[in-house]
Amino acid sequence: MSESGGIGRRSALKGIAVAGIAAVPGAILAGRRPAAAATLFPQPAVSAARLVPGSTSGVVEQTLDVRFTDVLVPGYGRVTTRTYNGAIPGPTLRVRGGQTLRLTHVNGLPPDPPHTGDTHTPHHPNSFNLHTHGMHVSPSGNADNVRRAFAPRTAEEVAAGAAEPQYVTTIEVPSDHPAGTYWYHPHLHGSTAEQIVGGMAGVIVVEGDVDEVPEIKAAADIVVCINELKFEDGKVPAFTSGGWVNRVPSTFTVNGTVKPTLTLRPGEVQRWRLVAATAFTALRLQVVGEKDGLTMHQIAQDGVAFDAPRARNVLDLAMGNRADILIRGGAPGSYELRADMVPEPLMTVVVAGEPVNPPMRLPVSLPPGRPFLDEKDIADPGADREVVFHADARVFAGAFPNAFRMLGTNATPAAHPDGDLTRDPAYGLFDPDYVNHTLRLGTVERWTVRTDETVPVHSHPFHLHTNHVLLTHRNGKRLDPPVWHDTIGLTGGAPGQSATFLVKYEDFTGHAVAHCHQLQHEDLGMMQTVHYVEPAESRGHSRRS
Repeated sequence: MSESGGIGRRSALKGIAVAGIAAVPGAILAGRRPAAAATLFPQPAVSAARLVPGSTSGVVEQTLDVRFTDVLVPGYGRVTTRTYNGAIPGPTLRVRGGQTLRLTHVNGLPPDPPHTGDTHTPHHPNSFNLHTHGMHVSPSGNADNVRRAFAPRTAEEVAAGAAEPQYVTTIEVPSDHPAGTYWYHPHLHGSTAEQIVGGMAGVIVVEGDVDEVPEIKAAADIVVCINELKFEDGKVPAFTSGGWVNRVPSTFTVNGTVKPTLTLRPGEVQRWRLVAATAFTALRLQVVGEKDGLTMHQIAQDGVAFDAPRARNVLDLAMGNRADILIRGGAPGSYELRADMVPEPLMTVVVAGEPVNPPMRLPVSLPPGRPFLDEKDIADPGADREVVFHADARVFAGAFPNAFRMLGTNATPAAHPDGDLTRDPAYGLFDPDYVNHTLRLGTVERWTVRTDETVPVHSHPFHLHTNHVLLTHRNGKRLDPPVWHDTIGLTGGAPGQSATFLVKYEDFTGHAVAHCHQLQHEDLGMMQTVHYVEPAESRGHSRRS
């Protein structure tokens, strides 16, 4: 079996709700202040770096054991689902620039069922790989390579008693990697949505300069991982039709619990690492109370720190976005973290206890995570790239009739160029053998992405792997200041939304992808291949790989 080696024992781990970060040894190893004020608030297990023979900066070693597990979801009940290490979410990985992530993946899932459809229908639900979402690391080899497949045993191998396969991911984190909040999840085309809505996701924390700001260092450091789960009859239903998303209601959890409670003292400041580990639903967040709410002081977007906190009463997170915020306890009482279009609160925040006097301070300035790009550095001002998210109804026969396309610059060619492109079975759909964009290292380019959806609730977040993008315009209006993102939310309307960004391709060559982060759309073909190349390589824009 390719990329596999045997392990001789079954490793079925059960999830345990952790009673506060102080109970997690990894938090102590990571050198972070324990969240003493949040002792009843569940936190994922933590894996922190340690020195291993031959290393100088530290290695985060973690086994991610994937199998069907009987999991108790507090507030919902027991479900059987695919998990990392028997818990929702998986362990939090804490790493610093210059260190190494060394992850061993065990595939204890059953054999994949036979697949008779094409690449634009869900398939191989028990195979997976790993994407370190938002991280600026290599997309090649055994690193953040979503072209790999971590297959389970075949039926013949199970019958023969073969060991469960294991696969290794090794990611060298650049020494200057921005400090912030990222996440990991499977990203094998055809199985991504079903696996993530079962709970296969976890948080990555890259530690660094922003953590040493005195006001931030003094704050409890709390992961708030929001998972969107799809359960029916105690399990995740198979992705068998295009109506699957709407047929099965979503269950939202925070750190694996439905509507947990977090305690905040009046005057206390906490740092929340908000992670939208959702596949289908964008989160428009507010912290509301009976009278007034609590202000969210955002210090980072998608892992990149701002130069100063920005006060928000409302915070928008598209699927896959993260935001680091500082929040200070105000008047005693009960508050709720709520999201538009989600009927129940995501969590309860109780402001109670002895006030912190004087109140903890908020920082005035921050070490910015990345310098801004300048439009004067664009390599070819007359050659902007454009991506248009477009769906055509009733193109295919069967349970998945709609074509989810990425059009614009270098769209995947049509199978029948002279025919009706709205009916074409290939035009603008993901082709793993076709390179849509060849991107030369050191080059600054401008992209505009938009959706032509007419229904406002229809969303097509744009996500580019490997390199952050600097969002400069929303719907043609300049942002001041611009904001670094790795995922940009786009909703439909009349017209649908658009976003313009600058991006510089840096450090890493290899094949990666750009795609819609409404993940069933990605599984159904709304994805493109990008190829990062050295400056001296071909200046062509598209070719067969």
